[in-house]
Amino acid sequence: MSQYRAIDADGHFTEPASMWPQYLAKKYHPMAPKGVRDNTGRRRIMIGGRLLPYIPAPPISESEPPRKGGFDPHARLADMDAEDIEAMITYPTTGLMFFGLDNLELTVALCQAFNNWAHDFCAVNPRRLISPAILPQMDIGESMAELRRGVGELGLRGAFLRPNPVGGRTLDNPAFEPLWSLIEELDQPLVLHEGTTQDLPQVGMDRYDNFLFRHMISHAFEQQMALLSLIAGGVLQRHPRLRVVIVEAGCGWVPYWVARMDHHMKEWGHASIRLKLKPSEYFRRQCYVSADGEEEMIPEVISRLGDENICFSTDYPHPDHPFQGVVAELAGRTDIADASKKKILADNVIRAFKL
Repeated sequence: MSQYRAIDADGHFTEPASMWPQYLAKKYHPMAPKGVRDNTGRRRIMIGGRLLPYIPAPPISESEPPRKGGFDPHARLADMDAEDIEAMITYPTTGLMFFGLDNLELTVALCQAFNNWAHDFCAVNPRRLISPAILPQMDIGESMAELRRGVGELGLRGAFLRPNPVGGRTLDNPAFEPLWSLIEELDQPLVLHEGTTQDLPQVGMDRYDNFLFRHMISHAFEQQMALLSLIAGGVLQRHPRLRVVIVEAGCGWVPYWVARMDHHMKEWGHASIRLKLKPSEYFRRQCYVSADGEEEMIPEVISRLGDENICFSTDYPHPDHPFQGVVAELAGRTDIADASKKKILADNVIRAFKL
């Protein structure tokens, strides 16, 4: 048993194909997500009759086989118990591909189906299993309606969006203002999660065909630009109660990026809207980033920005990092103070999600 509480700010579902006939309205069954083989034999995802870009699957490890907890809440709770994880915030996997669809009616139906399924999954133990509402980001009105339903009727926590431009809009676009106000009103966090789905505008798509390059670039750089939009675009100034949780991009880039924003607002502020505070002050006040326990840059981030804005994450059950020993790895580090470990492992995400 660890001496620290641990709450995972970034876990994932692996949505089973069997969920769609049960949760998606019958008229949409032919358009539900499904795995198919393309004409080269590669496995790809098809949604709404649209074949999505190829994503090379990681090799299956004999020491870390696929975990049933992606689709089975009881298996997930057992895995959490084994690693002393008290609670887990869980996000979609297939659902990351909804944001590039161009059919609003289908996107709304898929988001509703996912949110209903996520509610039933988490209902097995709602204190420990937590999910935000995934929103049809291409339409602000529909996003607001689904957020109200997800939070008010289903008891979901937070609003889940992609950091990329969706529907031609970056996050500082004035069209989002009613949604930001609603998230504030409902006292929920805004969660930004990138996915290298290659079906939206993404950094690196214009120059690389290597998926490793695209994946490495998109997760961090799209989040950097989203944070730029929210801070330098004045969103956090206009919405001081909006809490932003940025996940699966690591934390090492944050000191550089907010320092660069501070400098640009000082030297180039005449070219943008006027901010009352430094960008770094908005970040400290309203933003959180997730970090894996193995991330080497955590002490440097603490030294520059403090320990109030970093949350622990595992990316469970995705194979990017070993899950076994994940809490013990961070708890056992000698380069992070005990008080900081306590905040990173649990206290900060408790504040972000009002758990």
